[in-house]
Amino acid sequence: MKGQMDSCFYAAAYIRLSREDGDKAESDSIGNQKKLIREYIKEKTDISLYDLYIDDGFTGTNFHRPAFERMLADIEEKRVNCVIVKDLSRFGRDYIDTGRYLERYFPERNIRFISITDGIDNMKQAYDMLLPIKNIFNEQYARDISRKVHSSMEAKQKAGEFIGAFPSYGYRKSPGDKNKLVVDEYAADIVRRIFSLYIGGMGKNGIAAILNREGIVCPSEYKKLQGENYRNSRRHTTTSYWTYSTVNRILQNEMYIGNMVQGRKKQHMRGRQRTVAKEDWIVVKDTHPAIIDQGTWEKTKSLLKHRTRKLDFGTNTAVFAGFLKCGDCGRAMARKNNCYYCGTYVRSGRQFCTPHALSYEVLESAVLEDLQRVVAGAGDLKEIIRKACGEVKRESVSPNGEKESYEIALQRIKRLKQGLYEDYREGLISKEEYKAYRQDYLVKEEQLSKMKAVLKMKQKEEKNITSVFGKIWINSLLEHHRIEYLDRNVVVEMLHEIRIYKDHRIEIIYNLAYE
Repeated sequence: MKGQMDSCFYAAAYIRLSREDGDKAESDSIGNQKKLIREYIKEKTDISLYDLYIDDGFTGTNFHRPAFERMLADIEEKRVNCVIVKDLSRFGRDYIDTGRYLERYFPERNIRFISITDGIDNMKQAYDMLLPIKNIFNEQYARDISRKVHSSMEAKQKAGEFIGAFPSYGYRKSPGDKNKLVVDEYAADIVRRIFSLYIGGMGKNGIAAILNREGIVCPSEYKKLQGENYRNSRRHTTTSYWTYSTVNRILQNEMYIGNMVQGRKKQHMRGRQRTVAKEDWIVVKDTHPAIIDQGTWEKTKSLLKHRTRKLDFGTNTAVFAGFLKCGDCGRAMARKNNCYYCGTYVRSGRQFCTPHALSYEVLESAVLEDLQRVVAGAGDLKEIIRKACGEVKRESVSPNGEKESYEIALQRIKRLKQGLYEDYREGLISKEEYKAYRQDYLVKEEQLSKMKAVLKMKQKEEKNITSVFGKIWINSLLEHHRIEYLDRNVVVEMLHEIRIYKDHRIEIIYNLAYE
C-alpha cells in the first residue's frame, strides 16, 4: 500500500476523458473529476485514496485502456478494494462490458463501486434497476457522437486538412493552425538523407544501422522528446532505435512530396482500428511543403519495385543491384561471389533456365564502354544531364528557428525536473518514482543536446545543393565529355534496366528512352 492507511476501503479513483466521444464540457475535465473525487473521499472516514488512474484521450466504448488495466492489476493484487468514478459514462460507454464489471467482476471480488453523481454505492444498496438502461443510453450517446465526429473528420480530410494526432516524421503542426503542417527541418534533413542513401544503393537495414551508429533518435523517441504523448502500436516497447520497417515506411510515405494522405484506418465500435485498402485512402495533393522533390520520389518508387537485394558495401559490385534481369525468363539476376547468375536457375535449377553466368568485370566493362559511346555521340551534354537528372532545389535551413525550438524543449525538460523534485518533496511521489522519472528526464536532456549539436554541424555544411546525386561524376562528364568509371550514381541516373541473355548478349536500356 502507498503510505499508512488505516481505513477499511482503499480507493482507486478512476478518471477518463476522451476527445472522440464528445467529452468537451468543462465539468468532465481531468482536473474537475480529480477535485470532485478528492472532495468526496475527504468527507468519508472509511475511505482512503490509494491512487489515481487516469486515461486521458481514450474512448469509453472499449476497456483497452492502460490506466484501467493497471487498476484491474491492483485489484487482483488486493491493493484496491474500492473504485470511485465521477459518473458511469467516465467508467465506460459499452453497456455490455460495463454491466459485466458492475454486476459480476466487482461483486465476485468484494469491490465497493461508487459513482458519485449517479448516487451509486453498491455497499449501501443494490444497483438501481435503471442502471442497465443508463448504460444503454451512454452507449447510444457514444455511437451518435462517434458518427458525427467521423463524418466531420472525413470532411476535413477531403478538404486536405490534417486531423491526426501526430504528423509524419519530418513535419510538425503549424503553431497558428493545427490542421496545417510545416517542415521540422531537423527531422526533414534526416528524411532527405534516408532517400539519398537508398537511391545511392544502400539497403534499408544498412540505413538504419548508420543512423543508430550516429546516435540519431528514431521517430517515436524524437516525438516524445518534442513533448508529445506519442504511442506507436507497431513498435515493441523495448525498441527505441531505427529499424528496417521504420526506414521502409519513410521511403513509401507520399506525405513527403506535399500530398496529404489520410484515412488509412477506420475505428469501429467495440473493436480495434481496421486497415483500409490503399485505393480508398483519402489523398489531397499539394497541401503542405514538400521535403522530397518529385524526381527523387519517382526514382525511389522505381528502386522499391526493383526489390534490390542486400548489397555488399565493401566492394563496388553493388552498383548494378536491382537493375539486372535475365533476358530469357525475365527474373532478376542473382550475385554469387563475383559473378551474376539467372535468379530462376539459382532457385529452381537448369530445367527452368540456364545460368547466364557473367562476371562483374565483364559487365562493368561492357556497360562503361557503351555509356562512353552514347556520351561521345551526344550533343549538348548540359541539356541531356538536366533532362536525365533534373535539379533538386532545397530551401535553406532556418537555423535560428530550429535552434530556438531545441532551446525551448531543453528548458521544458529542466522545468519538468524541477516540478518532479517539488512533487517528491511534497510527498506526492515516492523516492523510487522520483529517481526513475529523473533518470528519464536526464536521458531526454542528453538526447536533445545531441540533436542541437547535430543541427549546428549541419548549418556549417553547404545549404543550397543543386543535386543529391554524384556531383563529382557530373562535373567530370561536363569537363571531359567522358565517364571515367561506374558508380551507383551513374547507374541510377542513366540506366533503366540491363538484360543479360544466355549467349552473353547484353541489352542496355537507358532512362532517356523513357522520357
